[in-house]
Amino acid sequence: MAEIEIGLGKDGRRGYGLDEVAIVPSRRTRDADEVDTSWQIDAYQFDLPLLAAPQDGVTSPDVAVALDGLGGAGVLHLEGLWTRHADPAPVLVRIAEAAADGADGVALLREAYEPQVDPELIGARIARIREAGATVAVAVSPASTETLLPHITRAEPDLLVIQGTVTSAEHVSEGTHEPLDLKYLVRRMEVPVIVGGCASYQAALHLMRTGAAGVLVGVGAGLSSTTGRVLGVGNPMATAIADARAARMRHLDETGVYVHLIADGGMSTGGDIAKAVVLGADAVMVGAPLARATEAPAGGAVWSMSASHRRLPRGRLRRVGTVGSLEQVLFGPADAPDGATNLIGALRKSMAVTGHGTLKEFQKAELVVTSPPTVRPGAQR
Repeated sequence: MAEIEIGLGKDGRRGYGLDEVAIVPSRRTRDADEVDTSWQIDAYQFDLPLLAAPQDGVTSPDVAVALDGLGGAGVLHLEGLWTRHADPAPVLVRIAEAAADGADGVALLREAYEPQVDPELIGARIARIREAGATVAVAVSPASTETLLPHITRAEPDLLVIQGTVTSAEHVSEGTHEPLDLKYLVRRMEVPVIVGGCASYQAALHLMRTGAAGVLVGVGAGLSSTTGRVLGVGNPMATAIADARAARMRHLDETGVYVHLIADGGMSTGGDIAKAVVLGADAVMVGAPLARATEAPAGGAVWSMSASHRRLPRGRLRRVGTVGSLEQVLFGPADAPDGATNLIGALRKSMAVTGHGTLKEFQKAELVVTSPPTVRPGAQR
């Protein structure tokens, strides 16, 4: 990609968001009911290429079970409210009320996350999901991975997600603490590990070289994130996914190992999910769209895990409301033309009008760059 002169002393690339690209229909179409949206990572196959984000306003043990029954997977954060409170319901009610009042929620969230993680609750929450027959996917931050790992491995989840705002394979530190060695950790785990987030070619490639089964792509792209404003870092999602796709091709050529890309954040409709797949994602991780389901634990409130950070919060409380059941959010029927419900129906239809029958084939669809939404005629502002 050509460099653009920012000024005499610095060049940069043009990055594209999902709302700046469009999928081009092909000469061949097919019935939407005949497309296959299944996705498999390691030994685990899902009917839907969708993970519920490890956010406490999105994924509870009950939501993880319900989503598994619908074909997806919910990722439970093991440093969230569910492992800090034996009964988080009263805390969730207070957070929902604050979101309804329009508060940023930082002080309240700090208070809610003040209790220490209880190792016994880690085992109890994982057991709850497993006993229901669902795939157990859990998340932990890089900073707490080594501390919590003995309790996590004892509870035997099926998938482990190591997720930070930015996660690297090489953390340089001259401090007293020992940085997390991702390659060593991943290769001694007996379960598939997904790591992220990242937003560049080099970062994605280095995470793939740790031996991870999947890489999360996206930095600060979610609705409730303020990472871009606070830290000034990021990469528009379309460009970030395409860069990671190129890294995967190189890694595949070098090792013969295919690493899955999971687009994380910045998607609110089935069309966004479809674009992410065409750009190279094998699956997506979504938060706010699922927080709108009636089963969501915080009644239509959503926030990122970094919103409660003690020194530098990088997220805020958002009220997204409720639009229908989890099943309706995923499969419809849609009662409004805004794309907030029937996400999978929209993905299927997009695959159908381009003639592709599987997600792998759909990654070959053609894309065009469109005008930015601020200047594109008819675009929502």
